[in-house]
Amino acid sequence: MKKLSRNSIIRSTAPFIWIRSLLSVFSSGFVSTAVSTSPCPLIEDSEAEENRDSDQVSGVIQRKDLLKKTHNGKLLVLDLIDRGAMEHDARLYNQLLKRCTELGKLKEGKMVHAHFANSKFNHYVVAHTTLINMYAKCNDLNLARKVFDEMPERDMVSYTVLITGYSQNNESEKALEFFLEMLRMGLKPNQFTLGSVLKAAGSLQNDGMGKGIHGTCVKCRYEENVYVGSALVDMYARCGQMEVAQAMFGRLERKNEVSWNAVLAAYARKGEGESAVRLFSEMKRDGFEPTHFTYSSVFMACASTGALEQGKWVHADMVKSGLKLIAFVGNTLLDMYGKAGNIEDAKMVFDRLAKRDLVSWNSMLTAYAQHGLGKETVECFEDSLRKGFLPNEIAFLCVLNACSHAGLLDKGLYYFELMKKFKIEPEVSHYVTVVDLLGRAGQLDRSVRFIREMTIEPTAAVWKALLGACRMHKNMELGAYAAERVFELDPYDSGPHVLLSNIYASAGKWSDAAKVRKMMNDSGVKKEPACSWVELENAVHIFVANDITHPQREVIRRMWEKIADKIKKIGYVPDTTNVLWGADQQEREERLQNHSEKLALAFALLNTPPGSPIRIKKNIRVCGDCHTAFKLVSVVENREIILRDTNRFHHFRGGYCSCGNYW
Repeated sequence: MKKLSRNSIIRSTAPFIWIRSLLSVFSSGFVSTAVSTSPCPLIEDSEAEENRDSDQVSGVIQRKDLLKKTHNGKLLVLDLIDRGAMEHDARLYNQLLKRCTELGKLKEGKMVHAHFANSKFNHYVVAHTTLINMYAKCNDLNLARKVFDEMPERDMVSYTVLITGYSQNNESEKALEFFLEMLRMGLKPNQFTLGSVLKAAGSLQNDGMGKGIHGTCVKCRYEENVYVGSALVDMYARCGQMEVAQAMFGRLERKNEVSWNAVLAAYARKGEGESAVRLFSEMKRDGFEPTHFTYSSVFMACASTGALEQGKWVHADMVKSGLKLIAFVGNTLLDMYGKAGNIEDAKMVFDRLAKRDLVSWNSMLTAYAQHGLGKETVECFEDSLRKGFLPNEIAFLCVLNACSHAGLLDKGLYYFELMKKFKIEPEVSHYVTVVDLLGRAGQLDRSVRFIREMTIEPTAAVWKALLGACRMHKNMELGAYAAERVFELDPYDSGPHVLLSNIYASAGKWSDAAKVRKMMNDSGVKKEPACSWVELENAVHIFVANDITHPQREVIRRMWEKIADKIKKIGYVPDTTNVLWGADQQEREERLQNHSEKLALAFALLNTPPGSPIRIKKNIRVCGDCHTAFKLVSVVENREIILRDTNRFHHFRGGYCSCGNYW
């Protein structure tokens, strides 16, 4: 078969060139392939005969003993052949290579390759293809490519194996490059070729390429194939074309676990927990058994919205199914419980993992850090070091965040310096956390020096951290300086404007606060509306300040008035410095009592059993007055209140908060 020159191949990623190239190939038609195109992802030919004799090879060596070695490290089978003690043929090399692939034995695979290359069967195309597959599955794509380039003849299967190897090893551009070359050679792709290149196009999130390949699927009459159809659903979903993905999914006459999982994974990536759980239920009703990947996707979707009840229901279903809690599922389950506010169950999942990897440790560190458990985060980090895990940049970011929120100044600075020992270059997020660490500890001057000594240019996020510290410690002058730097770098973020206005208002500088508000209006910067929500019986109840839309609004208001009277008796005094608009004292107090988190708390007290934990989420930072009120409500109602804001989780118990008033 003629080998096309590499230099003559068009390997552009521009969508219109792709589509034009595909059309030009089809205009000339396909030539027949060198081997059968029967539905096998890798290799199918006369090898079917080998499977009849899979337990015994050549009547001498059992299959399980194919890779046994001699005392000097050679493969026993190859040694017997060299000594003339064993008859062999090309199929034996194929079986040896397949065994190496199954067990991931790259070293032994190279031994077989060397022996095969010097044998009289080295022209055998199927064995060459099996070699490519073995190297690709053992993650040595350079050798896979070398074998491919040296093949005396290439067919559709050899191209498919190489394309699949590139696709599965996240070298998507090369997968697409060889697919186009394959078409230009006149070879017709099969369902597995198309599935692999659709995966590659999806990973690049380039729907232009994907549409071109979709056209090829239609031309080859594979669009209705369940394997290709599932890959099309996944490709469009990864490219952000959810409507097209859903339409493709709906048109599939036959669905399988892959097609269901493709849509579930898309919902997980988009953080649509409710849609993911609904589709999961449909999948079960249609008689499909969820896989580990299914559960992992649903847990990921629930984690993004903090949907604890739905996540627990899916967890219970997995336990009933009998599937083992393997690492990657356990990691997403742990993350779900952590982000939903249930740190105890997150720790339970972590403890039950049969085998922990770096992601497991990082997930537990993240959960501890999000809940402000500085001591536990440090202990977990040190434990991971003792167990021999090398921390990455995520692990250090978690422990730095925890130290910042817990006020562990010396520990945090120690871990920042420790990054050098592990040869990890600090990223912007690490610098932001150290500025936050120093600022929260009141060392504002030291924060400024640290920023000036940074090895990278300070970003808006760095100055925002300093601005937040200035608000906490009421340093108006430095806060104004930090705000100016933020306005230069990120003029359309409403957060810094509100923080600066807060600083001025707390100092009684109402005219300056008004100027900041006017600057926001003139620049078209709008403050993100605050909202809080509560999950109750698989429904999410959302509240905004002065909410008049909820069906129970009157009962909720009366409930909060009753609670406010109770907490005033034990010391609650409304902190009106958090109300930024000019108004008299009474009006400012009334505005405070209608904050979204207070309304959400009153609703939860009305609709949950006495003594049960209350979980509330908020889209922005909780204000100081609500924080104080929640501490006192935890006393008068004898409830644990778990509030998640943009910074962290706050656990209110017995009049105290887990943040130690340090958030």
